[in-house]
Amino acid sequence: MRFSKVLSVVDCHAEGESGKVIVGGVGQVPGETMFDKRVHLETHMDDIRKMVLFEPRGAVWHNANIALPSNHPEADMGYVILETTEYPAMSGSNTMCVATVLLETGILPMREPITEVTLESPAGLIKVRCECSNGKVTSVRLVNQPAFCYHLDANIEVAGLGTVRVDIVYGGMTYTMVNAADLGFSIDPSEARDLCEVGQKLKLAAAEQLAVEHPENPAIPGITNTEFMGPLRREHGQLISKNCVVVSPGRCDRSPCGTGSSAKLALLHAQGRIRPDETLIHGSITGSRFICNIDGVTRVGTYDAVIPAIAGQAWITGLYQMGMDPTDPYPEGFTVADTWMTTV
Repeated sequence: MRFSKVLSVVDCHAEGESGKVIVGGVGQVPGETMFDKRVHLETHMDDIRKMVLFEPRGAVWHNANIALPSNHPEADMGYVILETTEYPAMSGSNTMCVATVLLETGILPMREPITEVTLESPAGLIKVRCECSNGKVTSVRLVNQPAFCYHLDANIEVAGLGTVRVDIVYGGMTYTMVNAADLGFSIDPSEARDLCEVGQKLKLAAAEQLAVEHPENPAIPGITNTEFMGPLRREHGQLISKNCVVVSPGRCDRSPCGTGSSAKLALLHAQGRIRPDETLIHGSITGSRFICNIDGVTRVGTYDAVIPAIAGQAWITGLYQMGMDPTDPYPEGFTVADTWMTTV
């Protein structure tokens, strides 16, 4: 057996959403901050993302993270997020996977019953509070970077759908948010393919028709996802809803989506439908859920913003060495439009 490249990988998922964590084999990644390292990986080391996430080693529903030492004096560790079409600045489910892997594998020390760590993401510092029992992380609560609304009640023109009312919200990624019922959806697993096809149309139309630029970091990508929102109800003093985030190149997030949930909190707050002392139970198309709160309010540039706190759980499913045989004809993998919708 000959390998020209070997990566140490811990397979993990957070509430159903894949989040591999690469803990060795990448080598040095230049850059002062995790955002700098993200840029370097994207421009000079993108073969790692393709090797891990594209077929035949990966799949359209896979995500990955590279755990890296942080230069920030307040951070215990850093990480860069890899998805099949981009390098997001932030991801809630991936953060839960990273925190769980770092603690359960002993890379960072676990203290029971509570371990608090600070992780540096490309979006900035993320405070993480982990509940731990018998060597297992049983809950991960992360405080995200601020979330805010770019556009409220905006109309976009979408081929085959006509005029659609949307909200454009940043929660670590930028979302086209739409009421699922307005387009005839109930967010059921049987609707997944249709949700993906419509979600891609909405995202592309919104990106073309509505301008966005992060006021503190213009290099953060613009509109990249669509979030279908279910109805909101109150039960026993809590807000309850469900969503489906359509991730490029066209698949449903299996979890309630941490950045999507952050965007939902920002939208509800802007609409006056949630108070900082209230809890949102946010469900996914698979039935999993995140517990979401507003940790505080602030401003980002000229935008009113909330500081989201999202809690869920992650589970390690495997540990392995991913290798690249020097004669493998697919060193950077491939995509096929049967499951990828489009080749990327």
